Amino acid sequence: MFLGPTKTCKIWDTASGEELHTLEGHRNVVYAIAFNNPYGDKVATGSFDKTCKLWSAETGKCFYTFRGHTAEIVCLAFNPQSTLVATGSMDTMAKLWDVESGKEMSTLAGHFAEIISLSFNTTGDRLVTGSFDHTAILWDVSTGSKVHVLTGHRGEISCVQFNWDCSLIVTASLDKTCKVWDADSGQCLATLLGHNDEVLDVCFNYTGQLIATASADGTSRVFSTETFQCLCQLEGHKGEISKVCFNPQGSRVLTASVDKAARVWCVNTGVCLQVLEGHSDEIFSCAFNYEGDTIITGSKDNTCRIWH
Repeated sequence: MFLGPTKTCKIWDTASGEELHTLEGHRNVVYAIAFNNPYGDKVATGSFDKTCKLWSAETGKCFYTFRGHTAEIVCLAFNPQSTLVATGSMDTMAKLWDVESGKEMSTLAGHFAEIISLSFNTTGDRLVTGSFDHTAILWDVSTGSKVHVLTGHRGEISCVQFNWDCSLIVTASLDKTCKVWDADSGQCLATLLGHNDEVLDVCFNYTGQLIATASADGTSRVFSTETFQCLCQLEGHKGEISKVCFNPQGSRVLTASVDKAARVWCVNTGVCLQVLEGHSDEIFSCAFNYEGDTIITGSKDNTCRIWH
């Protein structure tokens, strides 16, 4: 699946490289995209046209257009049960939509600036949103009410994520730090220091024992969630790193950079194992497949590359 600065999306067979479907209908840039993993039969797209569309991944048919936001949609996610889609917008609101009926379930109002990132927990009963107002808010999905406001960052939030067992939340900020929060109490457990420029992305590994960060300083770092110490620093990119993720096994970190390359790193040693070169412009997205043996990268050169 490739997402670029266009009004369409395309679904591809990653094994053959064959284009399966083109998803047409948005009237402005498609900025956010998600599959309803692990099912994989639906795709949600969020656009600068202020709408979210729900599609069949199998036929390319549009099931619903979710209308209600008054500004651009910049982030979205399915809940793990694939019954809801959450959208976050420049209008400072998040909304929850019912996948089955296409109806809006609730509006999550409480931020004072754009919502730039959101994440469901594994059980699907909590949603966390991160905003340019320097806060993250934890929401009760069933009632649409605030559970906690996570305050402490001194800059815009760039990314929020739950760990697998729903106990921790991590936030990344343009204040050059990440913070780890107790999801039950809303207390800040630690501030992850070390970057000397904005932190643009953050993620847990699948077991939740490790956190990886990506920064505009051109480095990535891996932290322990037990000690909150930096275990290794990933140095080699020649420009800011916009995206970071672990492989499913938790042994590798993948980074994407404006230097037109993606890199694969060993978590234990911090050594760069592979440089994925070939794109002619900055790479803004990267991901491992479910098995961890294939990598996909998306670039501003308007191409997507699959690496085996």
